[in-house]
Amino acid sequence: MKVGLYFGTFNPIHVGHLIIANYMADYTDLDEVWMVVSPQNPLKDKKTLLADYHRLALVRIAIEGNEKLQASDIEFKLPKPSYTATTLAYLKEKHPSIQFSLIMGEDNLRTFHKWRNHDQILANHKLYVYPRALTVQEEQDLTNDPISEDNSFSGHRNVIMCSEVPVMRLSSSFIRNAIRSGHDVRYLMTESVFKYLDEMNFYKQ
Repeated sequence: MKVGLYFGTFNPIHVGHLIIANYMADYTDLDEVWMVVSPQNPLKDKKTLLADYHRLALVRIAIEGNEKLQASDIEFKLPKPSYTATTLAYLKEKHPSIQFSLIMGEDNLRTFHKWRNHDQILANHKLYVYPRALTVQEEQDLTNDPISEDNSFSGHRNVIMCSEVPVMRLSSSFIRNAIRSGHDVRYLMTESVFKYLDEMNFYKQ
């Protein structure tokens, strides 16, 4: 079985995440996509980050009924901070019959050379790369830090560029700020996720 791992804080999960996950599960040769919820980083500010179990619950209710999408808390059990190479090694040991791949945006591919053990990851796993609708700040950051040919992985045999993935310029931070400002965000996520956030009064302060 082929499984694509889609990592994220999903704080909260929104329709942009779901469009990407569903495309990878339905339009590529992947059998399933596991949405891996990243745990709280003890070195980072937690003010705007919901508890791990809440974010996991949001992912589960967002993908309910889709057998090709799974919510994963695998990194909750691993040492922090989490490194993708460590997670992949753990999963390979636990599920030797599954072929794991990574799902990432083009922006992450540009900085992939900075990842721990990136060469080992690329040698043993496929990368399914989707286009990113960058924010103005992200575009400026990339302009100020141009990628060199030596760090370009787009032509690698294990890199699969999925240019047809529908993407939108939508972020979890936009949703959090919108909720805090009293704006209506119901159409930016599934109805079940919106109801959960609303009932729990998340992100309102």
